[in-house]
Amino acid sequence: MKNTNEVFLTFLKLGLTSFGGPIAHLGYFRKELVERRQWISEEQYGQLLAICQFLPGPASSQLGFTLGLIRAGWSGAFAAFIAFTLPSVLLLIVFASALPELTDETGKSIVQGLKLVAFAVVADAVFGMSKKLCPDIKRRLIALVSIIILLMFSSVWLQIATVFGGAVAGSMFLNESANQQNMKIKMPVSETSGLILFVIFILLLTLLPLIPYNNILLSIADAFYRAGALVFGGGHVVLPLLEESVVHSNWVSEQNFLAGYGAAQAIPGPLFSFSAYLGFVLSSDYNQWLTALTALLFMFLPGFLLVSAILPFWNKVSQLPIAANVIAGVNAAVVGILAAALYDPIFITAIKSIPDLIIAMIGFAMLSFWRLSPLLVVAWCILATLILTII
Repeated sequence: MKNTNEVFLTFLKLGLTSFGGPIAHLGYFRKELVERRQWISEEQYGQLLAICQFLPGPASSQLGFTLGLIRAGWSGAFAAFIAFTLPSVLLLIVFASALPELTDETGKSIVQGLKLVAFAVVADAVFGMSKKLCPDIKRRLIALVSIIILLMFSSVWLQIATVFGGAVAGSMFLNESANQQNMKIKMPVSETSGLILFVIFILLLTLLPLIPYNNILLSIADAFYRAGALVFGGGHVVLPLLEESVVHSNWVSEQNFLAGYGAAQAIPGPLFSFSAYLGFVLSSDYNQWLTALTALLFMFLPGFLLVSAILPFWNKVSQLPIAANVIAGVNAAVVGILAAALYDPIFITAIKSIPDLIIAMIGFAMLSFWRLSPLLVVAWCILATLILTII
């Protein structure tokens, strides 16, 4: 119970402060859970991140769910999910109608400041992980090639291919004598349980559309489960699927859809919480909190089922003789993926002027060199941006 409480409070803090979208969340997680609390090693974090990037669903929430699972079992996994997601869900439901109207200079400055926070956090993650996971020229080359490929060609599938490419390059060119114990991840899930969870994932995906129903809750469950199960890349990639499900079916007007999407950009926590907003506004016949909860749970459920099903088998794979080389290559590729995301979309959308760059770099220094709290970085970036607007 003590560990579960620790997981809940830790992820509640992250849920209240993790601005900047899925890529930035990975930086927040690493800063808090790898560097500060040392729940897992840098190598283990890289492995988990690669697995979650590879699977469909919200990568940052899957990673948080997995870290809670490792720390405190199933109660820890659910505590991590609830604590990380609840703040954004409540903010979206309460403030979604007001946030799209926040078009004055103050509102724009706050949003811009949060974008600069995202840049500082991800830059810190890339800097810290590269020192640990790319210590030699071969791994730096794997990361560099990953960056070049991802910046030249924009594709979610290419990210998955890059992870595979890192694995192949690692097996061919690296000669690691890694500490197997440091690589091994203790998972409180058996292989039998993993198989059962995978069967449940498949059954829900295939049977939900076949159920003859005229119940709005079952319709919501089907639509949001399919969106969560079939989207790779998470975050913004899921929006076309959601629009197809709720706007084209006339559940939600396009205006309300875009209003909620705009609100989701300005709050901390996972973008998939947008599903709760859609569930809340799509029905007047049922209790809106019930429809919101249904949409939210079935949006996240497939990703959680998949990652829980895969992880019990990961340790067996990671203990193979060649595994150290493969994992080292994958970790280097993950650094490249994060570095590419640091430039596009984060740098491109956040850094619009020299003052923006200076503010963001000071935020980066606060994290990487002065070891200050991310909360102070949030305060600094917003305050500095507001001051620039005034002067």
